[in-house]
Amino acid sequence: MAHPHLPTTEAAVAAIREIAREHDRELVVTDDIGTDQVSRRESADAFTAADPDGSLPHEAFVELGGQPAVTVRLFADGDARVSVEDVEFHDVPRDSVPGFLRSVYGGLAYVKGRFFPVGEWLVVPLPGDETYKELILLNGLTPWLARSVRP
Repeated sequence: MAHPHLPTTEAAVAAIREIAREHDRELVVTDDIGTDQVSRRESADAFTAADPDGSLPHEAFVELGGQPAVTVRLFADGDARVSVEDVEFHDVPRDSVPGFLRSVYGGLAYVKGRFFPVGEWLVVPLPGDETYKELILLNGLTPWLARSVRP
């Protein structure tokens, strides 16, 4: 299944809002607009708000309520950092965020222990062949992560 194309941060936030409604989650969105506000912008001159083409880059930080604890940081350059129970997934393409969240809220994400590399990993499968895996750091398994363990 192809991902919907989310050409802007605003479109991605709208998609996240829809998923939050579907799963009865509260959400809080914080927007950063302009090169003087966003965290990743090297193409603009110092102390300017717009990119050289006149556009205003837009980032957003989204906190979703309930369990698991989920945050999404959408970057102006088209990728995102998604955190699930403090397990951070870096460089998730913006277009993959809706599928990622649907997998987490739909019960498809799971924890898998491995001998090599050693540790417990949060695995988030998306439609098609896309799968994200991140090591669960020393803070250990939260109750939600513990319930998600699969042999």
